[in-house]
Amino acid sequence: MTLAKTGHSNLTRRATFLGAASLLGGCSAISALDAASRPLDTYDLSPAAGTTNGPRASATLLIARPEAAAPIATDRLMIRPSSAAVTYLPDARWSDDLPVVVQSVLIRSISGTGRIGYVGRTDGGPVPDTVLLVRIDAFEVTVTATDTFVARVDITLTALDDRTQTVRTTRTFTQTTPVPNATPTAVVAAFQSIINVLAPAMADWAVASA
Repeated sequence: MTLAKTGHSNLTRRATFLGAASLLGGCSAISALDAASRPLDTYDLSPAAGTTNGPRASATLLIARPEAAAPIATDRLMIRPSSAAVTYLPDARWSDDLPVVVQSVLIRSISGTGRIGYVGRTDGGPVPDTVLLVRIDAFEVTVTATDTFVARVDITLTALDDRTQTVRTTRTFTQTTPVPNATPTAVVAAFQSIINVLAPAMADWAVASA
């Protein structure tokens, strides 16, 4: 009788433990789902048109979706704490995957010059005279020291003659700027300040290369 009672007691304790563990696991899963379902603050970048005065062309320019490495080709704002590490701001996202955001900025910045016949995406629009290939090599905030941050953007543009499929010209555009802190507002403002410099230069170059 004693052995039977002890066995029953052990079984009861085990059942209680397993039940508690199951509840804890369920709570953990629910917490994870709640965290995943919380909406993130969403940010976008504004275009910055190039020179509106100058030669005008009737050419059609289509911009391909930019190429980027996997850590960049996401909708998250990337932070690089060291050369070998990548993380993201936990409560912020871009309005779309970054390549799409950059493509949109380029289209609107080039169109804003009013100096080209048509500019759009390669997945729609008329047959192009020129296709603009875009590669994003850096779009990140680097931690250079304790509480010291630098935003960096590195974009390479290649103008491709659509008829002959030959490269006309290529150029890399790079800009950095300090970031006062790692809050989403400060980080996005830093990227926007870089775009305000690079986008007009890229737009003028694209128009001249079309």
